[in-house]
Amino acid sequence: MQATIWHNPACGTSRKTLAILQETPGLDVTVIEYLQNPPSADKLAQLYRDAGINPQQGLRLRGTDAEERGLPQADDATVLAAMAAEPKLIERPLVETDKGVRLCRPQEKVHEIL
Repeated sequence: MQATIWHNPACGTSRKTLAILQETPGLDVTVIEYLQNPPSADKLAQLYRDAGINPQQGLRLRGTDAEERGLPQADDATVLAAMAAEPKLIERPLVETDKGVRLCRPQEKVHEIL
């Protein structure tokens, strides 16, 4: 099975999720450091749709100016465009496998799609 993680190596939860993926037998893991290679707004929309959440639920509030900018109340397109332009606004880690997508906070949520 293939897994892709949108990863931030500075994030403890992201590192723990990556470790779970790397320790899973038979799993081919692709790591995308999203701060250097941000997903497009379209890709983010697909990931959130497949995870069953809206873009606002995938918005990182801690350590960002998202609240001051009114992003938690903004429409989906505005939130997605902001995230694509400023990937620090993306809550992490996002993991995609053949079984679905999860925002892995806490990291144990990754087991739902393995």
